[in-house]
Amino acid sequence: MSEEEKKQAVAGGKQFSIQKIYVRDISFETPNTPLVFQEKWEPETNMQLGNKATVLAEGVHEVILSVTVTAKLGDKTAYLAEVQQCGIFNITGYEQNELPPIVGSLCPNILFPFAREAIADLVTRGGFPQLLLSPVNFDALFAEYAAQQQKQQNGEEGAVQH
Repeated sequence: MSEEEKKQAVAGGKQFSIQKIYVRDISFETPNTPLVFQEKWEPETNMQLGNKATVLAEGVHEVILSVTVTAKLGDKTAYLAEVQQCGIFNITGYEQNELPPIVGSLCPNILFPFAREAIADLVTRGGFPQLLLSPVNFDALFAEYAAQQQKQQNGEEGAVQH
């Protein structure tokens, strides 16, 4: 038995690796420049996150983390920065019920620092003060999503039973 086969046997055949990390789409808009630079910089910043996973081949998954940051001064948009940070991950040997937390939490945790850096760079290059996005607890977000899915499933099952 080779060393690799021994490792697979010990781990139950479970493997997780990063094949590629890349940006699929990136956008930065400043609809109210240069006038917005004349105003006092006290923005209201909003961040939206999205996550999508696609099976590319057996054991190969693409995960897309979408991050959108909007900064407003009153009713004027100072900037809108959007990044689709992607990764291709080799995920093999896991049971079907083990995959959702991996693609819904582990992979976004890996991708977020890259997206955060891209957003910070866009904002700075746009002439605005540095923006440092706070860390995100993808484990908690995924647990909340899973609980909502379970509630919906139980609600649908309950509706069918009545």
